[in-house]
Amino acid sequence: MIKDTYGRELHDLRISVTDRCNFRCQFCMPEGQEYEFYPRSEILTFEEITKIVNISTRLGIKKVRITGGEPLLRRNVEKLIHMLSQIEGLEDISMTTNGFLLEQMAKGLKDAGLHRVTVSFHSLKDEVFSKIVGRSVKVSQIIKGIEASLKAGLHPVKVNVCVVKGLNDKEILPIAKFFKNMGVIVRFIEFMDVGNLNGWSLDKVVSAREIVETLSKEFPIEPVEKNYRGEVADKYRYKDDGLELGVISSITQPFCGDCNRLRLTADGKLLTCLFATQGYDIKALLRNGSRDEDIEDFIKRVWYSRKDRYSEERLELIKRGEVPKKVEMFRVGG
Repeated sequence: MIKDTYGRELHDLRISVTDRCNFRCQFCMPEGQEYEFYPRSEILTFEEITKIVNISTRLGIKKVRITGGEPLLRRNVEKLIHMLSQIEGLEDISMTTNGFLLEQMAKGLKDAGLHRVTVSFHSLKDEVFSKIVGRSVKVSQIIKGIEASLKAGLHPVKVNVCVVKGLNDKEILPIAKFFKNMGVIVRFIEFMDVGNLNGWSLDKVVSAREIVETLSKEFPIEPVEKNYRGEVADKYRYKDDGLELGVISSITQPFCGDCNRLRLTADGKLLTCLFATQGYDIKALLRNGSRDEDIEDFIKRVWYSRKDRYSEERLELIKRGEVPKKVEMFRVGG
């Protein structure tokens, strides 16, 4: 394992395979903005991604998560999953998706070697869901994708719910009940200031404490130990059936001290934080014929010099009016 300036070990790699999306979610890529997408020639090929992952496993990477944009928009993404599944030492391949195309793709993803899937899910009400994602979407379409994932054996299936005050905060209990009945793990997420376009403000944040209090009014739940250092969600379980649920509290209870994730953008930049302001160009090395050893040394240098802890510094930066201009969410890789 290699460690950064705070002693945090490199363990997870998040890979964005596209900056494009078929939704325009308020949290990430809101409607009404002009977006410039990467030209196809600037996007990493599957072979380039696989090479980076192969090299990264030598440095301690055990888990890879495929993200976007919307990763299921990347043509033949199953091919990439299969290529990654052949890498010795890689223990877990997962994906985060909006779920819209999942119904028809879940089995193929599983057959290719995907282990598990997380679906972003915002509301049980069509009108609220559509408002949030900026498109007319039937919630039933997303639920069919979740059901197809369960049937295909992508286990565990999780849903991520970003809770925003005045938007979907009244649905914490209904969403918890719905997915409890399906045996699906729900993770409620505090509304985060990722990127610069999502209209974030502190008064829109429903805290992890409030979320847990709301859940406790209806369900007997108890805290559970995290499986490993760097796991982002505070874990709980229902006492009646033992099903897990989680709360991610980047705003009110930052977990920078345990962060072990490196991110790779679709155009070949390494980012050391979800709230990064810039990336490190690894694509240039890939395309100028650099040796694997040189690419490995590059990743090492990026991680060794890492000192990010934005979530721990956020409130002080806001007070001082020094909030940096961050890379947009749809380019970061989740």
